[in-house]
Amino acid sequence: MAKPNKKAHLQDHIDHTAANLHEAEGYLDEHANEITASKKQAIEASNDRREESIKGFAAKINHEAQN
Repeated sequence: MAKPNKKAHLQDHIDHTAANLHEAEGYLDEHANEITASKKQAIEASNDRREESIKGFAAKINHEAQN
C-alpha cells in the first residue's frame, strides 16, 4: 500500500499543476486577442506538458496504491 505522505505529495503536485493549467486557460480566454501568436503557442505547449504531468502523477499514485 502507498505511503500516505507520498500519495499526498503526489496529489499536491496534481492539484498545483491543475491550478496552473486552469489559470493559463483562463488567461488565454481573456487575453487571446491581445497576445502574440508565439506567446499563445508557448502557453498552449506548457498546458500540454501540464496535462501530461498530471497523467504521470496519477499513474504514480495508482502504481503506489498497487504496491
